[in-house]
Amino acid sequence: MKEIIFSGIKPSGDLHFGNYMGAVCNWLTLQTENTGTNYFSVADWHAITVPQEPMELRRRSLEIAKLFLSFGIDPKKSVVFLQSDVREHVELSWILTCIAGMGELGKMTQFKEKTEKQEHIGAGLFMYPVLMAADILLYDTTKVPVGDDQVQHVELARNLAERFNHRFGEGALVVPQYFINKIGSRVMGLQNPEKKMSKSDSGEKNLIYILKDSPESAFKKIKSAVTDNFAKVHYDWEKQPGVSNLLEIYSILENISVEKAEQQFVSASYGDFKQTVGESVAKFLTGVQERYNQLSNEYILGVLEEGAEKARSVARAKMEKIYSLIGIIK
Repeated sequence: MKEIIFSGIKPSGDLHFGNYMGAVCNWLTLQTENTGTNYFSVADWHAITVPQEPMELRRRSLEIAKLFLSFGIDPKKSVVFLQSDVREHVELSWILTCIAGMGELGKMTQFKEKTEKQEHIGAGLFMYPVLMAADILLYDTTKVPVGDDQVQHVELARNLAERFNHRFGEGALVVPQYFINKIGSRVMGLQNPEKKMSKSDSGEKNLIYILKDSPESAFKKIKSAVTDNFAKVHYDWEKQPGVSNLLEIYSILENISVEKAEQQFVSASYGDFKQTVGESVAKFLTGVQERYNQLSNEYILGVLEEGAEKARSVARAKMEKIYSLIGIIK
């Protein structure tokens, strides 16, 4: 398989299991399978759509990059870089802004959700789906691994690419496809399995942080996770969302199918079931945190610098073609 893959994560909070399973797991699968180019970005420009403390943003940006490698992203196989190191992202974003419609941006579900929680709504929050489209289209991306809550943004990127091509020439921008892994695309809260696991949730027992939680703490959170009264480990999101959520977490960490995981626990009590899932989670966190602590900031900065140079060379060439098409003299 030869694809061009692009995805990124904002350094705007502590990474949790939902981020890992909804995004990075897909990256690892594609990194293994793809013989083309993988671009994985620390989306720091996206982070500033809401207020950020400068020192904290710098710290989190390095933290996210370090976690990419701790999870298994290989800088020899993938281009890892800071979004802000490649200015062509914002250049293309402005061009796409000029062909995007106010109406279609106002319909973005995540914008509606975030504005309910913000006192001040900046224009950047309204426009960030266009920047995301630019991130994707700048590299002639063919496939975008996302969680199901990001599909709408990839659809916008597709629409903008098709609109640009209709006006300036077919094939000018590659129209990307989104990629969703059905299992783990939407990890739910441990205490409220009816809602997506989110760092905006105030309940600390509801989610597991990759770095902030110790393996022991994560184990306890799994042990206290909400299940049901059926007393049977069965994969059924409608009737048993809590159990189904734990089955998906376990199947991903153990790299087995949900069906095989369900079969493994066919005779298990909920206590034994959560004990095994908790041990799997603790083992995963132990490995990630050990690898994270072995990586120096100097090494990560070198990886980001090398990745940015690779990304810039592709981005510059793409923007030269786009400027020529739209009539900008360079």
